[in-house]
Amino acid sequence: MAKNAIILCSGGVDSVTTAYYAKKRLGYKHIIILFFNYGQRTLEQERRASKKYVQELKAKFIEIKLEWLGEISNSLINKSEKAKKITRKELRDTKAESYKYYVPCRNTVFLVYALALAESVYIKNKEKYDIFVGFKQEGRESYPDTTKKFVEEMNKLSKISCSTKFNIFAPLINKDKEDIILLGKKLGVNFKDTYSCYIGTGKKQMEHCGVCLSCRLRQEGFYWADVIDPTSYKEKMKDFRLAK
Repeated sequence: MAKNAIILCSGGVDSVTTAYYAKKRLGYKHIIILFFNYGQRTLEQERRASKKYVQELKAKFIEIKLEWLGEISNSLINKSEKAKKITRKELRDTKAESYKYYVPCRNTVFLVYALALAESVYIKNKEKYDIFVGFKQEGRESYPDTTKKFVEEMNKLSKISCSTKFNIFAPLINKDKEDIILLGKKLGVNFKDTYSCYIGTGKKQMEHCGVCLSCRLRQEGFYWADVIDPTSYKEKMKDFRLAK
């Protein structure tokens, strides 16, 4: 029997690599790329990046609109406030900065919708889908809804809230960014088409700002993976490091 997967995808390195991992390493045949519109500043770029991989993975693209989540959020992901330019030195402790980008219960909401989709498909077609997320645990700096404990608890919720059990997997959760990039490279991910920037540049093209927290972590990941970074950045800081 063919295996089916719903991949929560933002178009970034982690979620796209997760999709490739499920398809090419784990052998899932039928893939749904599940994308959420929650009023994020880089909505157009994230959507475009997520759709880039639909054809290659022979997947189906589904978008769920959750604008209200952005309306109640105080995250810089949803607000137009200027973001701080992060230096390499500041990457040693990003807890305070990372919480400026925290969207309350975002992943909980996303997974509940994913479970609802999985259950509706099962009821209609008797096709069971596993759910995959690209969470990468950041240790003591992790958001509360990206930890291994969180994934475990959501799996427990699946058991008691759905008519049948649906499994939620986070295969990259123990990996560092450079490990994910190396895995993605092995799986054939074209990183140029992924999009990680939290802020954007005010343009619709796939340009990254280069200095927000997510851009800086992306740059460091490529450096430590010793992989050429193909990303287009608007600004490269003085301490910006190219691949070795």
